[in-house]
Amino acid sequence: MKALEEKILAEGEVLPGGVLKVGSFLNQQIDIDFLMAMGEDIADAFKDDGVTKVLTVEASGIAFAVAAAFYLKVPVTFAKKNKTSNVSSEVYSVPVESFTHGKTYEIMLPKEYIKPDDRILIVDDFLACGNAIKGLCKIVKDAGACVVGAASAVEKGFQGGGDELRRQGMHIHSLAIVESMEDGKIVFRNN
Repeated sequence: MKALEEKILAEGEVLPGGVLKVGSFLNQQIDIDFLMAMGEDIADAFKDDGVTKVLTVEASGIAFAVAAAFYLKVPVTFAKKNKTSNVSSEVYSVPVESFTHGKTYEIMLPKEYIKPDDRILIVDDFLACGNAIKGLCKIVKDAGACVVGAASAVEKGFQGGGDELRRQGMHIHSLAIVESMEDGKIVFRNN
């Protein structure tokens, strides 16, 4: 999505440790019109896959997942990173290492929110090493449901997660793929 690449170049910031900050429009502050355009692009890419539910991990992927789900006209659900008193005791869970936060979370999804007949689209704001997507795939598999693919707003191609998932046969749709961020200069992959 050329418009996303341009927005990243204009508003994104490369931080130490391979972190791309896009908080001014995608995370801490959200450009709603732009978010909805990204959601429409994702929905268009998966419109023929019979998606019944969109799945993400809290928290920064939720808005993007909601935008995609809006255009697909399906519910969105998310795995939590911490058990709270309002989470049922019957959950699917899996450990997931977060590149950005540098820690491992035990993500969990109540069993009542995913059924064996669901066709799940996994959506997240970033795809780096692919750990969140792999963890969510494990939850979907444990539930007996089907993953139709995964989508990300920004894929960090230099970290290889998306390419690995593609080699495994997963349909991955990323709106912008960052090939490198050396010396603070962002270079996109030509698709």
